[in-house]
Amino acid sequence: MDIDTETIPKKAVIYGRVSDHSQITEGDGLASQETRCREFAKNRGMSVARVFVDDISGKHADRPGMRDLLIFLHEVPDRTHAVVIDDLSRLARDIEAYRALRRAILEAGGVLMSPSVRFGEDSDSTLIENLLASVAQHQRQKNGEQTKNRMWGRAKNGYWVFQPVPGYHFEKVSGHNKLLVRTEPVASVVTEALEGFASGRFETQSEVKDFLDHNPLFPKGKPGFIHFSRVRDLLTHPLYAGYVDIPNWGIHMQQGRHEALIDYATFQRIQDRLEGRAKAPKRADIREDFPLRGFVSCDACGEPYTAAWSKGAVRHHPYYLCDTKGCPDYRKSIRRDVIEGQFVEILATIKPAPGMVVLAKAMFRDMWDQLHGVQTASVGVLKAELRKLETASERLMDRILEAEAPLVASYEKRLAAMEKDKVAIREKIAGTTKPAAKFDKVYRTAFDFLENPQKLWASSQFEHRRAVLRMAFDTHLRYVRNQGYRTPETTLPFKVLAGLNGQKKKMVRSRRLELPPVLPDSDLNAARLPIPPRPHYLGYEPRPAARVRD
Repeated sequence: MDIDTETIPKKAVIYGRVSDHSQITEGDGLASQETRCREFAKNRGMSVARVFVDDISGKHADRPGMRDLLIFLHEVPDRTHAVVIDDLSRLARDIEAYRALRRAILEAGGVLMSPSVRFGEDSDSTLIENLLASVAQHQRQKNGEQTKNRMWGRAKNGYWVFQPVPGYHFEKVSGHNKLLVRTEPVASVVTEALEGFASGRFETQSEVKDFLDHNPLFPKGKPGFIHFSRVRDLLTHPLYAGYVDIPNWGIHMQQGRHEALIDYATFQRIQDRLEGRAKAPKRADIREDFPLRGFVSCDACGEPYTAAWSKGAVRHHPYYLCDTKGCPDYRKSIRRDVIEGQFVEILATIKPAPGMVVLAKAMFRDMWDQLHGVQTASVGVLKAELRKLETASERLMDRILEAEAPLVASYEKRLAAMEKDKVAIREKIAGTTKPAAKFDKVYRTAFDFLENPQKLWASSQFEHRRAVLRMAFDTHLRYVRNQGYRTPETTLPFKVLAGLNGQKKKMVRSRRLELPPVLPDSDLNAARLPIPPRPHYLGYEPRPAARVRD
């Protein structure tokens, strides 16, 4: 039944709504709504003054477009505008939200009208409105349940179902539908950041943030820099290790179908470092201008040097200085070129002889081969441990099904921990059974650094220089003003190489120096002992056992 023409306002505003922005860019929902509403207004002799739209879920009452519509209704002088909607569900898909918006429109002087439903104040109209609002809410909730169930099923099968994280994008792949794939070059930048934090190249989250801030290939967002929360998300997301983890849905470390950017062992090292070290705030005084700041200490008081640019008559000059009150050297500056030049001389002194690096490489190669044999033998032990965990998790699942509500959360937490342990063991088994990487590929960078630490320092990249400080020295360097550095405490690899190079020793020849004792004939066979083989990296060839004449 149509409304009496005498009660129809002469002017109208149109309100349209879709659930999300993609329906505006990819669909025609708003345009079709507006067309129906304009035709409805035209047939009733109403002129359309304004059109208001929203791209937001119908369960929310607070919407930008609706706020603008209510403000418009309050500001018009006659306050006799009709508010035309295509369907009741376009106004709201929640009973409470629908009632609130309907009341707000009436209080603002608007009259609700629609080509799909008749609005009125009588009991029959109110009943129909409430029924339609309930149906709209039910449809929204049912759609949400179905969508979540489909998403849960895909996630359980190893597919990521939310917005892609930096380094990935969705792509339609045959047999997978939408699958996460690498986004280059961002994926390589993310890998470098994650592996750098795991290895200690980046000591704190602040250094990871600096690396990403200064890398032009990594997206920054509107502020132009990376926020700490985004760095934390980057370091803790199992997706980068190839796993889908959604605890709220009961999905724990499910093997993903996408390509991982790092292996699980690297991910675990990152989590261990995060748990053992709180998030360090970004220090404003750590800058590329002064790579030794905070690492070189004043010998007089033991506190780390700070640094600053001092303004001269013509230009600024860089200085290191002690800023500890009460210290004899308080605020006495040292030129940057002096303290950093002497540091380069120290790097030259810890550089081992070339022969020592060759020797160390040969020793590590033998250890590499032996370790590979041990790892292969440990596969059986790992598989047995995995079977025990699987049995324990099955029993825990049975307990969860029978447990009362207060115990379920505790059991689920233990089950999640077991799932992570199982993932770690599977990764170890997979890593052990894979063909071993080539020794030269794995250790090339490490031996290049040991052979010449000055080369990495000379690269002038801030993170490389900070890595030299951490990898070459065990403690802070002590600096005596007007004299120079005290003897540095180097890390273990440099100590070992220095020890091998500094001690003047010669290998004892294969036969003993003293004359062999005269043995009775009965003991001659016992004397035929095999000579243990000498490692090839010492420059010796195997020597046949001495023959004893009968």
